Amino acid sequence: MKTLFKIAAAVSLGASLLAAPAIAQEDRQPVTSISQLLDRVRADARDAAAENQRRLQEFRADRDRQAALVAQARSQLNALESTGEANQAQFEANQEQIQELDAQLREEQGAFGELFGAARQKAGEFASTIEASIASAEAPGRHQPLRELAQSRTLPDRIELDRIWQAMITEMELQGDVVTFNARVSGVNEGEPVPVTRVGVFNAFITDGGTRYVLWQSEETNAAAGYRLVPLQRQPPGRLLDAANALANASEGEIVSGPVDPSRGQLLNIYKDVPNTVERFNQGGIVAQIILGLLIFSAAFGLFRLFSLFTTNSAINGQKRRSTASKGNPLGRIMLAYEEVKTRPVETIELKLDEAILRETPKLEFGLNFLKLAAAVAPLLGLLGTVTGMIRTFTQITLFGTGDPRIMAGGISEALVTTVMGLVAAIPLLFIHSFAASFARGAQQTLEEQAAGIIARHAEERAG
Repeated sequence: MKTLFKIAAAVSLGASLLAAPAIAQEDRQPVTSISQLLDRVRADARDAAAENQRRLQEFRADRDRQAALVAQARSQLNALESTGEANQAQFEANQEQIQELDAQLREEQGAFGELFGAARQKAGEFASTIEASIASAEAPGRHQPLRELAQSRTLPDRIELDRIWQAMITEMELQGDVVTFNARVSGVNEGEPVPVTRVGVFNAFITDGGTRYVLWQSEETNAAAGYRLVPLQRQPPGRLLDAANALANASEGEIVSGPVDPSRGQLLNIYKDVPNTVERFNQGGIVAQIILGLLIFSAAFGLFRLFSLFTTNSAINGQKRRSTASKGNPLGRIMLAYEEVKTRPVETIELKLDEAILRETPKLEFGLNFLKLAAAVAPLLGLLGTVTGMIRTFTQITLFGTGDPRIMAGGISEALVTTVMGLVAAIPLLFIHSFAASFARGAQQTLEEQAAGIIARHAEERAG
């Protein structure tokens, strides 16, 4: 009995798995006997068999439908292949006819074929010139008639041939014009037109928000950006900007000096590759940084010493006009030293004053030797940078040869920049040291004169 129950349960489980979609939708009551279980298993088996038969019929129907679609696609493919073969035959026939017509055209043209070929070539070349001209910023698209003539396969008529020399004359007239017109410039005035001053066909600039030179770009370069006029990546020196500003603000008929770039903007565009002061300094490397640090520290210290010596000299000059001694200046301290020993012999007083002057001298000369040393070390550091730069240059020559001068430019720039930095640092430090030493010698000489005067007055009083 237990074995029969296990077999029935397994059969029920298998039937339940086969007919899971159908059974899941039914609400069944639990069985109470083996016979009910067997009846339910038989019913589930019948349902599963019916479901499998239905699915099999669907699969067969899908197979037949897919076969029909494949047959239809093959029929369409055969029809298209037939049409393609017919089109290929027609294409080959057309090609042969075109070749025959071309040969006939060349034969009938005779010498005119070469003439019109040269005309189309010149039209294409001059169309490129006009398209690249800054004057096209005022009238975009004026090169299109010549471009169409250059690409034409038919014989040009008289009107089309006249366009070539007319365009040449127009371009020559535009070379002597200085006009101002409105145009859109990339990154200026949020895309709205601004006044653009054109100097012939050579260069152009804007004065909206500061004077800036602009370049005219070709259609291919500017197709994505939507702008034909773009400012230079780096503007030229201020003298050229001032000249452009003077030209833009000149009244009609006034003769002023203005900028003219005969290369039509190429020379101005080279300024983007010219390094500025910061880039020049960076080419000097670590040696240039050391020289700059030495210059800043030494110059700051030297200016501080100049100010200190200047105030000291002022205090000494003020003390000369007062009879009351003060400890706040060297002369006052010397006068106080005299007050301490004025009752003693003249020789003792003289020695005490000399001693007081000797105590003040190091204070006056403090830092002067450092300034002299810094002024001497700066050129030596520049020479050190020159040597390291040349070593780097020769190393690059050894590795890469001398085919490309730009490979050696880094080492040569380092050598020259450090030399310049050393001289630039030494010159102001020499001036500062000279002025500081002059102030110190002046103060020391004043102290010696005043000490000698004190001793002379003391001797006169004793003699009297």
